[in-house]
Amino acid sequence: MKIRSVQANNHRKAFEVKTYKEDYLFPYASTDLVPGRANPIVNVYVDKELGNEAFTYVLKSGDENSVHIDSVLEYNKDPDYMRVLLVYLMSVEAKKAVREAGISQREIIRRLDTSASQLSRLLDEKNTKTSVDQFLRLFHVLDFEVKFTVSKKEANTSNRQSRRSAKRSAGRLQVACGSPPILRTLS
Repeated sequence: MKIRSVQANNHRKAFEVKTYKEDYLFPYASTDLVPGRANPIVNVYVDKELGNEAFTYVLKSGDENSVHIDSVLEYNKDPDYMRVLLVYLMSVEAKKAVREAGISQREIIRRLDTSASQLSRLLDEKNTKTSVDQFLRLFHVLDFEVKFTVSKKEANTSNRQSRRSAKRSAGRLQVACGSPPILRTLS
């Protein structure tokens, strides 16, 4: 995803990031190099050297930092990005499960009733077109259990700190794979 424009909003203490799809806020506090009153942002721009997929900001001290669009999308819990992240995590776990299962790839292909190239695509972390049901079939063949936990977000509270901790703990999706289960949390 490409960034169209970015602005520093000191009132909100956040970057306003515009893409062709949507507009996002990314708080200063989520960056590695946090600007402040003593060291404010003097310049912020979409970084063409990073393929317009990141923005760079410069502080009064001369320090600079770049933020990739993936960090912005993850912070804002963009549904498309979260789906791609889930597929990536499942493919990583699928590779581990294939190694641990002690079954030959030929036997896995036979049990799945598929081709070698299809199994290869399924285990490729870069392939984001894979569906969750394909992974479920693979884990079933390998005799692994997959558990999804979906929980409701907590209600907004007036206390700023409580809201921050509620955001961190609410609405998580946990994927448990393996024996013993390995929990991965998307939050």
